[in-house]
Amino acid sequence: MHRRNFFKWTGLGALGLALYGCGRNNKTLSQNRYYSGPTTDHFDGTYFYNSKDQVTAPMSDLLKWKLFGNRAKWPEHFVSPYSANVPETSLPAKTLRVTMIGHASLLIQMHGLNILTDPVYSKRVSPLQYIGPWRHNPPGVAFEALPKIDVVLVTHNHYDHLDIATLARLIARDNPQIYTPLGNDTIIHKDIQAANVQTGDWGDVFTHKSGCKIHFEPCQHWSARGTNDRRMALWSAFVLESTYHKIYHIGDTGFGTGDNYRKVAAKHDGFDLAILPIGAYEPRWFMEEAHQNPAEAVAGLQLCKARYGLGHHWGTFQLTDEAVEAPKRALADALAKQALTEDRFSAMQPGQVWQLPV
Repeated sequence: MHRRNFFKWTGLGALGLALYGCGRNNKTLSQNRYYSGPTTDHFDGTYFYNSKDQVTAPMSDLLKWKLFGNRAKWPEHFVSPYSANVPETSLPAKTLRVTMIGHASLLIQMHGLNILTDPVYSKRVSPLQYIGPWRHNPPGVAFEALPKIDVVLVTHNHYDHLDIATLARLIARDNPQIYTPLGNDTIIHKDIQAANVQTGDWGDVFTHKSGCKIHFEPCQHWSARGTNDRRMALWSAFVLESTYHKIYHIGDTGFGTGDNYRKVAAKHDGFDLAILPIGAYEPRWFMEEAHQNPAEAVAGLQLCKARYGLGHHWGTFQLTDEAVEAPKRALADALAKQALTEDRFSAMQPGQVWQLPV
């Protein structure tokens, strides 16, 4: 079997290994390799979790999906209708602009800062260079066209969000301040000792030297880089708070009961913008716990009281069963059902630029 077809069946790499890591605690390991700290309501001394009554998928469910799932065929190239973008080097502090790079990588320009989320410029999202999900479109901003990056947000350690090769390039060029949840600093520093990393737990807040505040907020997900480190590093959402704007950014999440959205709205009193994942959600019986679908993302937009939403995590790397344009179509349907205009929540594609209306 050709190794690409083998990958398509197995789902190894970014999602396959991550999903394998979503099962119950690995009884062969008794010590967390990434983080040591006190127990909390989401850390038992070895493993992080979403709630004490968390139910996670066993390995048999992964095999069931791979054996009996109905995986849509993506085109070899899913070309964005937007040209590769060359962002301005800096913008006024009152301007809020977001440029889509691809998947979960976005350039946020606010408070005079250039902020990258989950930067991935590699051709594959996998622990191996020759197998794993590959790009179906080039980055919407070439690496060389990126302005000097001040801040990097890494939401969790899955390969489609934490890409060591890209981080190494950014650190060598710009030495940005990296914010990431507990334990992920160990992963980054293993390969990039010079990385300037600030870790945080849910509820922590840090003030960047520019004055912009970075809040770590809960989201419903998991972590794994391989088969023996499941839930040993934390995952989180972020809130970016400046003098003029407030952004809620989630890299990956399940919707659950919607409580995370309700609580973040109560805490922050709404947002100018919510950047929410809308892809990697089929089949629902397997993906629902950790990946919300577009209809749930629309519900989340309303629950967190955001003026506008941007949808990401779709159309670049095929991780699950849905067709390449299904998230965009489903988002439009969900907005229509809620009598919301399409400009309220946009499914972003590489090179696309969004700016907060004045």
